[in-house]
Amino acid sequence: MGHVEDRWFRTIEGPDGKDQRVKTDRHGVGLRYRVRYIAPDGNERSKSFPDRAKRAADEFLSGIETDKIRGDYVDPAKGKKPFDEFAGSWLLTHRFDESTRVGVRSRIRNHLVPFFGKRAVAAIQPSTVREWLSWLVGRGLADNTRVVLFAHLSGILTAAVDDGLIAKNPCSARSVVAPTPVLPKLVPWTVEMVTVVRAAVSLRYRPVVDVGAGCGARQGEIFGLAPGDFDFEDGWLTIRRQVKRVGSRLVFGLPKSDKERQVPLPPGVGVAVQAHLKRFGAHAVSLPWEDPVHGRQVTVPLVFTTLGRTAIRQQVAANQIWHPALKAAEIEVVRANGMHAMRHFYASALLDGGESVKAVSEWLGHSDPAFTLRVYAHLMPDSPRRARRILDALLGGDDGPETAQNRG
Repeated sequence: MGHVEDRWFRTIEGPDGKDQRVKTDRHGVGLRYRVRYIAPDGNERSKSFPDRAKRAADEFLSGIETDKIRGDYVDPAKGKKPFDEFAGSWLLTHRFDESTRVGVRSRIRNHLVPFFGKRAVAAIQPSTVREWLSWLVGRGLADNTRVVLFAHLSGILTAAVDDGLIAKNPCSARSVVAPTPVLPKLVPWTVEMVTVVRAAVSLRYRPVVDVGAGCGARQGEIFGLAPGDFDFEDGWLTIRRQVKRVGSRLVFGLPKSDKERQVPLPPGVGVAVQAHLKRFGAHAVSLPWEDPVHGRQVTVPLVFTTLGRTAIRQQVAANQIWHPALKAAEIEVVRANGMHAMRHFYASALLDGGESVKAVSEWLGHSDPAFTLRVYAHLMPDSPRRARRILDALLGGDDGPETAQNRG
């Protein structure tokens, strides 16, 4: 057990044999009470308190002993680590692909470190997190940006719990209301819009529209396709990689969510891709895998390349392929009409046709079907009609529920 030491007084045996308290040489100087205890690692620890704080010292010792019994002990000295230092080490050791790491580093530098800075990790309380969230609102950051930043902070503080710097993650406190994402209601393109834009794209890149609208692939995934990814005979496309940017350099990497997936290959899309390969061929491109500095060099025969037979940068594709086609089709050049609109068209067409959310989610490469439902549920206009028809048949139509039950 630990004890509380009074450094201003000591007990000695008096002339009459009774104990008496006498002042020490430290009387009136510095912090009066020192809590001394043995930590779970076997080393002695201490914490000092000022005069008139005996109760606080006793309560601190009681809390330490309780935490030791429960297995919740946290070394107070570890919690003194500055937030910016711990966040930096977390960023280096947390598992990210390099393109993600670049974005996370930027967000931490711009929106976490300016607020928490050199503050000790253990000093970050639920009230501190609430103040930070208000500070973000004051900076005019969008709801979805605040959602991402909160996830970063919570991840950092969870690691602090795991490393024994703090006992609990203040982001998990009931008084902390996490930001909620705002999903805009998507307005999917019509078949006519897809057709007119496809016609406006140059012949060399027209199958990009086919694969986007017919297979739901992301732009980087389309630019990472190889002939071997297409099973033209059985009608499947395997999405194995994507071309993405890390800093200023292009790399190959796994698709989003870090897993390959198979999607049905419509016959018309297969024909368009085969015709493209016959006319333009595939060209070998070598890029690092994931990390532009340390990643191994990988060579892939790409279906879609630039005129110089290099991998296509998404920004270049937007400026030189997509935006001119939008203008030619007299469609507004805005974010909602980017190449990602083909992916939304794909999802909306399948859901409107009665395909299951689970299947669409799998083909889109979403990690959670619930996310697919949140994004695209409003694009299922036939759902109420189908529900009425199914329930009407189940309950017996004009005969009513009782008759239906009797039939069963």
